[in-house]
Amino acid sequence: MRGRASLFIGGGLAGAFVILALLSFVWTPYPYAAMDIAAKFRPPGALHWLGTDQFGRDVAAQLMVGARTSIAVAIVAVGIGIAGGVPLGLWAAASRGTWVDEVIQRGGDLVFAFPSLVIAILITAVFGPSALNAILAIGIFNIPVFARVTRAGALSLWTLDYIRAARLAGKGRARISLEHILPNVANLLIVQGTIQFSLGILAEAGLSYVGLGAQPPTPSWGRMLADSQTLMGFAPGLAIFPGMAIVLTVLGLNLMGDGLRDLLDPRLRRRA
Repeated sequence: MRGRASLFIGGGLAGAFVILALLSFVWTPYPYAAMDIAAKFRPPGALHWLGTDQFGRDVAAQLMVGARTSIAVAIVAVGIGIAGGVPLGLWAAASRGTWVDEVIQRGGDLVFAFPSLVIAILITAVFGPSALNAILAIGIFNIPVFARVTRAGALSLWTLDYIRAARLAGKGRARISLEHILPNVANLLIVQGTIQFSLGILAEAGLSYVGLGAQPPTPSWGRMLADSQTLMGFAPGLAIFPGMAIVLTVLGLNLMGDGLRDLLDPRLRRRA
């Protein structure tokens, strides 16, 4: 029951922001980049549901498009992590104890030594700040995460009888990894993907906050926070609304990850 509640509550919170992001492709209350200096710092009301910022831009429209930016960056970054990390994890598990396993493990340690923010600084120093470079930085950091999760799950499966039977039947390690190992670690990858998705949104917000993420005029929750930090005294909503959007989205994704873990893990299912 607890897992189902977490899944429903978390899915509802995260789904609401996904719907807002999708809706922003076809409709926003006002054009997100339209400035009206005469209407700056309007409080929330009938015309501007969440008020306006220092340039008279509609905050609700900026939040909707900012959701699109954050979610898109997180999705692509997680996709890069899965595409790069899962094959490496399967390869490492199938080659346990060999130089291949050692190289993959030590390569992951090397990436972990540099947080995504440092990787983003290195990338933007060469290519300049942009949402694409934020995606690359977060995605590169995700690769060893998924590699380790995949390897850990796969190692426990390689010792099972049905894997030994598959090897006796003449199947190679690559075929066993794809046909037998990967489907059985999929539940771990789904849960980890949900967690990395929430961390990707946090990382994108952090990179945008320091100016390394999406660049103007594209809205971003992190940059909305950065722009509003000197205006907290007389326009606190400019920081509260994007801050709450980040908190609720990450909370929803974490709750959804907990719920998925409880539902997909057979040991936790039996205990419930």
